Amino acid sequence: MAKWLTVEEAWSRLQQAVPTSRPDIEAIPIADGLNRVLAETPCARINVPPADNSAMDGFALAVADLAGSEPTTLPISQRIPAGSASQPLAPGTAARIFTGSELPAGADTVVMQENCDYDTEQVTVNQHPEPGENVRRTGEDITLDKAIFQQGHRLRPQDLGLLAAAGIASVRVYRPLKVSLIATGDELVPPGQPLAPGQIYESNGPMIAALLTTMGCEVTIWRAPDDLETTKALLQQAAEGDAVITIGGVSVGEEDHVKSALNQLGETDFWKIGLKPGKPFLFGDINDKPLMGLPGNPVSAFVTLTLFCKPFLSALQGQPFATPRHWWVKSGFAVNRPNTRQQYLRAALAIDEQGETVANKLKSQSSAVQTSLCEADVLAVIPVEATIEKGQMIRVISLVELVNS
Repeated sequence: MAKWLTVEEAWSRLQQAVPTSRPDIEAIPIADGLNRVLAETPCARINVPPADNSAMDGFALAVADLAGSEPTTLPISQRIPAGSASQPLAPGTAARIFTGSELPAGADTVVMQENCDYDTEQVTVNQHPEPGENVRRTGEDITLDKAIFQQGHRLRPQDLGLLAAAGIASVRVYRPLKVSLIATGDELVPPGQPLAPGQIYESNGPMIAALLTTMGCEVTIWRAPDDLETTKALLQQAAEGDAVITIGGVSVGEEDHVKSALNQLGETDFWKIGLKPGKPFLFGDINDKPLMGLPGNPVSAFVTLTLFCKPFLSALQGQPFATPRHWWVKSGFAVNRPNTRQQYLRAALAIDEQGETVANKLKSQSSAVQTSLCEADVLAVIPVEATIEKGQMIRVISLVELVNS
């Protein structure tokens, strides 16, 4: 029997454990929609743009009224500011028009003002345009009744703008997951308090809570001392939410009580994954609620939360179970000593002399060094038992995508 799961096996086990039920559905204004997951497929209420309009400040006219390639002078028959209704264009005239203004009937082109000489009465067109130039056509972006996003899509800031442009004021979304986050350890002290000998400031909680919040979860933070009975009581209370995530207490030390508590209260699906950092990741359930146990070192907690908890929790919220995207870049470092676990090395991106993107491994790869998470752009994936030559193409995972997608 293998001593740990591979990364791919862990993803498969997590995907199989996703229940078929979904959270309740609620309707909310789009202004409240950031990071929420759509429970329906919203469709456009209008064409976008709703009418032909100008892409430039300039003059709307009919190309047929211009004299070939020679400069042509036309009288200005109307002025159309953005937000004003246009009148049909009088034959043989031009309309002063501004970006976003509705194109008048009879005009087929907008000439940029930079290509004209003009005053308030007339305009001379110096550069002959093509029909349709600088015109945004009706429905060019979105057509009436078009599906804007599919059910299961997590709403981003730009998505809210598109929904508003399509005339959609509210959307139906899944209720946020209620996640109980338990940080364990007698040595942990909230920032701002004096440190006694042997104590450290509790930093994992704020980091993991923020990551969960970006996913649209409602997070309740608990703190557990290094005591088995207290840990059991807290786990039972925490299981009243939709999911439980613990930080620390899942290794093999005498003061690591989360795994023992879970064995007494619930069931363990798997423990230990063949990755570095983050091997002692725990997955099980308590009172029919999923429990995910993160290692206590901050880099290990970050890596396992983003690689494993995030796709699982996203699926609970109605999204597809999706593992992180990988990109290929040149390695700026060598790996001469193969590892029995798949490594996720923190690396910064740069452009080399050939103009290619290269990943440079950060100096410290300790799972306790939090500065590396702030300095890194990617996690460089080094397969099991692999050696890497400098300049070889390697897979990387964007930290921006891990955090924000």
